[in-house]
Amino acid sequence: MGEESCSTQLIDGDGVFNVSGIENFIKATKLGECGLSYAVVSIMGPQSSGKSTLLNHLFRTNFREMDTFKGRFQTTKGIWMAKCVDIEPCTLVMDLEGTDGRERGEDDTAFEKQSALFALAISDIVLINMWCHDIGREQAANKPLLKTVFQVMMRLFSPRRTTLLFVIRDKTRTPLEFLEPVLREDIQKIWDTVPKPEAHKDTPLSEFFNVEVVALSSYEEKEEQFKEQVASLRQRFFHSIAPGGLAGDRRGVVPASGFSFSARQIWKIIKENKDLDLPAHKVMVATVRCEEIANEKFAYLAANEDWLHLQEAVESGPVPGFGKKLSAILIKCLSEYDMETTYFDASVRTTKRQQLKEKVLNLVHPTYQAMLGHLRSRTLDNFKHSFDKALDRGEGFAMASSDCTQSFMSAFDEGCADAAIELANWDSSKARDKLRRDIDAHVASVRAAKLSDLIAHYEKQLNVALLEPVEALIDAAGDDTWPAIKNLLQRETAPAISGLSSSLSGFDLDQKTLDKMLASLSDYARNVVEMKAKEEAGRVLIRMKDRFSTLFSRDSDSMPRVWTGKEDIKAITKTARSASLKLLSVMAAIRLDDKADNIENKLSLALVDSANNGVTNKSITSFDPLASSTWGRGDVCSFSGPVSLLGSREFMSGEFVNSPKPVL
Repeated sequence: MGEESCSTQLIDGDGVFNVSGIENFIKATKLGECGLSYAVVSIMGPQSSGKSTLLNHLFRTNFREMDTFKGRFQTTKGIWMAKCVDIEPCTLVMDLEGTDGRERGEDDTAFEKQSALFALAISDIVLINMWCHDIGREQAANKPLLKTVFQVMMRLFSPRRTTLLFVIRDKTRTPLEFLEPVLREDIQKIWDTVPKPEAHKDTPLSEFFNVEVVALSSYEEKEEQFKEQVASLRQRFFHSIAPGGLAGDRRGVVPASGFSFSARQIWKIIKENKDLDLPAHKVMVATVRCEEIANEKFAYLAANEDWLHLQEAVESGPVPGFGKKLSAILIKCLSEYDMETTYFDASVRTTKRQQLKEKVLNLVHPTYQAMLGHLRSRTLDNFKHSFDKALDRGEGFAMASSDCTQSFMSAFDEGCADAAIELANWDSSKARDKLRRDIDAHVASVRAAKLSDLIAHYEKQLNVALLEPVEALIDAAGDDTWPAIKNLLQRETAPAISGLSSSLSGFDLDQKTLDKMLASLSDYARNVVEMKAKEEAGRVLIRMKDRFSTLFSRDSDSMPRVWTGKEDIKAITKTARSASLKLLSVMAAIRLDDKADNIENKLSLALVDSANNGVTNKSITSFDPLASSTWGRGDVCSFSGPVSLLGSREFMSGEFVNSPKPVL
């Protein structure tokens, strides 16, 4: 506390800017040390509406006030400026000459427009002082003022929104919540009727202004209540430049050290364009200068070290944060263009900006495409690695492929989002589609390999389970050989089919494909048995001789016979021959169903009986049952080629037996 107000006339009634006065004012208030931490407030309103009185109570300034006992006349001429007392941040307030004053007359509105434009150009907050009884009236005193404010705003390019704080004076008993909607409706109507350039034809009021409304009681009739309300309003100006504050929009703020020069130049421009219309030739100047500035910015970007480093980094692989980094570089380039072309014709500035934007995007597009290429390649490699690990962990194939595909397609999408450039609307769908095709192709390849490995595994399992046992059963050839082989086939095939079915469940195959693969494995198992039977049948004569020899030369206890001359060699021979015939009949056909057969009888008839009847002709002209590929009932012959009945008959007739002891 204890700070004193400091004020000066910034612009006199004739529109002359007080250069020395503002310089002294800045020195006295130490404004130049504030950087960007300061705010500018101005007040507009009808003459004799109590503007200066409000400012003095609100900011503890010392503006000259009207003496009501001397009548209502103009007290503020031109524009006055003062520093608010005991408010942080540093706040400057401008008291503008009242509108509709009789001193200037109805036709002299130039200064009114100029001062309004000046206030809007340099102020963060503009107080609009108005009478409560003017709300909702067609002929309200503040309407010309608002039209002026809105009209001049159309001529002023400003990146920030100005706060319009409407101060309703001499509030009646009507609550503010009823007054404010009516006032806002009045404001909107005035805004809608103000002519606007094409670029802002449909721009809402909120794009230019942040509208706030407060109401104060009559100072003359309710002074204490007025002071309490003003004290409450004063609190809103503390820390006004903070986000959300009355002066929270800090875009385009001039550093405090340049405030004097900035204000002087703005007023100079306004005075030189009294009607506020720019000369037509400025469009031509804007075209030339905007083109030059655009070329300068493009050349600077092409040589920008950050861009060159980023471009080089992408050549080696994907760069995290690529989109943000490049967007920041491009936005900076365009922002600098915007800053340097701020005061040029808007349409020219926009056209040249678009051309510059297209050029810079064409410059960086190849690097963006390279970035997508790296993302796609890396994502595919990561997918393959993760997919293999998932399968190694025992996850189902379909689930692993689905989860990994979804995960890495999402990762690719995130990568594309990370690589996206804010200024461009580039489509990454082609790279995404290519990645999906590559992933699907890899999944199909792995699926085929895995299915092949599974089938090979169960085929190997069946080979191990069937080959040796089938051979052993055939070696033992008896009445139960084929039932045993059939039981073995069923016993070993069932778990293999079940195992394959369980293994295939993770592949999410359709039922038709699954049934086909299971049937194929079942056929394979049967084929293993058949091929083994045929393989063993190829050695049937050797086996017959071995069996004959074994039974002929060994007794029932499998001990070597001791020939004493008392043995019934004929009976022993018959028994051995019958056993050999049994082996032949077992191996003669593949019996994997439940049908009965008379193969043994046919063989006995063809071999044993013919041998007993003395058939020794080497040229067999009668029916040879072993020369057919099937037996009459449909059993497949075990022999891979016709087996000579002669060899079997010669064996059965005893031509290979040259002594009482077996020599086979």
